Amino acid sequence: MGMSRDGRVLLFTRTLRSLSDGFVSVLLASYLAQLGFSGVRVGAVATATLLGTAVATLIVGAVTNRLGRRRVLFGATLLAAGTGVAFASSSAFVPVLLIAVVGTLNPTAGDVSVFLPVEQAILPQTVDASARTRLFARYNLFGALAAATGALLAGAPAVLHRWLGWDLLPVMRGMFVLYGALALVNLAAYRTLSPAVESQTVTRNAPLHRSRGTVLRLSGLFAIDAFAGGFIVQSILALWLFKRYGLSVDQAAVIFFVAGIFTAFSFLVAARVADRFGLINTMVFTHLPSNILLILVALMPNVWLAVAMLLARQSLSQMDVPTRQSYVMAVVDEDERAAAASVTGVARSVSSSGGPVLAGALLGAATFGWPLVIAGSLKCVYDVLLLVQFRGVKPAEEIVRVEPPRPG
Repeated sequence: MGMSRDGRVLLFTRTLRSLSDGFVSVLLASYLAQLGFSGVRVGAVATATLLGTAVATLIVGAVTNRLGRRRVLFGATLLAAGTGVAFASSSAFVPVLLIAVVGTLNPTAGDVSVFLPVEQAILPQTVDASARTRLFARYNLFGALAAATGALLAGAPAVLHRWLGWDLLPVMRGMFVLYGALALVNLAAYRTLSPAVESQTVTRNAPLHRSRGTVLRLSGLFAIDAFAGGFIVQSILALWLFKRYGLSVDQAAVIFFVAGIFTAFSFLVAARVADRFGLINTMVFTHLPSNILLILVALMPNVWLAVAMLLARQSLSQMDVPTRQSYVMAVVDEDERAAAASVTGVARSVSSSGGPVLAGALLGAATFGWPLVIAGSLKCVYDVLLLVQFRGVKPAEEIVRVEPPRPG
């Protein structure tokens, strides 16, 4: 692939960050329940993390080119370290809610993070354009494998409690301290990035200029998808499994680990499919069947069938992630990439933020998987609209150039 050293550093930081997000996303609901929070309050904390991420991401997109990409990554990593320690030190609802708003906790173990706009802007500079989608696939592969491992690690407190008699709450607090410590390791890694990661275009234009219309249209569509996704963030799915089937945290951790493995290797398939059928087609025609499977998860009569449907869904549902990221970076100018990733990321964060609290309220009223049904239905609407509006907007490498006939 011919990736530069900076690209390898970003693969490492994404891996370590996803490991942290993986165990936090599974532990969050159980930890808050241990503190005595209701389902609505659990959903409210998850919503607060998404809203806070949205605001921070918008700020990052506006200031990155001016402050420098490396400086922004340094600051965000220090904030992550502080978030882990502060969250482990708090137990009352209001302080926890405030930390969720200003911190970096990610309840999804997915691609909602203040770091992503900057890393996504850098990645295309580390390879040739022809390898861009494969790089994003690898970037997400490493993240998904690490998130799956983190989800498995989330079962450690329950195992230590069962086997050694350790109290759950202190061990859970220790996991959030570990989250902060891993952030400091990433800080050391970011400090090795070269000056080449900064924007190569010197411009006085607004962060978004030529591609503003395209980015805003994409953001509107991504908002629909993300609002639906907010109903099924990993913390809420874990809560549903606890309530519907009485699963323990360590049982849920194993399920999310296996689901993460399925997701991870789907990214490699996504890159191959995109090379043949195009980015938009890959995004839509892998996402639609996954949404139907999501609805079926809620309708299954027992836990084994529900988990089987969930795993089948996970093998398809995230194939649009590397293709979506690659597509956005391909249809904007180089100096717009951080802002484009930021604006589309904010649209996703803000829109997804309402889902967890609504899903928490639904699960508080009934154990049936209404959040899954609502999410799957809305995501189908998004897929159809995306295909209709953007099928004809192709990245440069997908445009077939017809050579004029040579004079006879």
